[in-house]
Amino acid sequence: MLMRTDPFRELDRVTQQLFRGDGSLAPTAMPMDAWREGETFIVEFDLPGLASQDIDLDVERNVVTVTAERPARSGDQEMIAAERRRGTFSRQLVLGDNLDTQHIEASYDAGVLTLRIPVAEQAKPRKIEIAAGRGEGRQAIDA
Repeated sequence: MLMRTDPFRELDRVTQQLFRGDGSLAPTAMPMDAWREGETFIVEFDLPGLASQDIDLDVERNVVTVTAERPARSGDQEMIAAERRRGTFSRQLVLGDNLDTQHIEASYDAGVLTLRIPVAEQAKPRKIEIAAGRGEGRQAIDA
């Protein structure tokens, strides 16, 4: 079997293991994208290889916490490469008061957790009617 080696890739792997100490190469936070579509904020987290029951979503006040668990492998396997993070990992988002945390919708498809967070009613733009003042409708009298 012919194997190509890349000394820089190997150096990067060893350096990450030394500085982090846990032997994993996956980022410590789950990657995410966030954007606004109209009156809804959408946040997507990449959680490949997990089932929906392995993911917990908690909301406390304006903090959303996503926790996921990828269990350790059982048995006496000889690992050739172990670059996927195992164990429990989480990420927190602090949401502004302009978002409605009571009506968050969550879905999980193809390894992507999607949160749809509506803008709170009090944060939506609105028209304010202006009432006529006391001075309107009066005529000025010339002396």
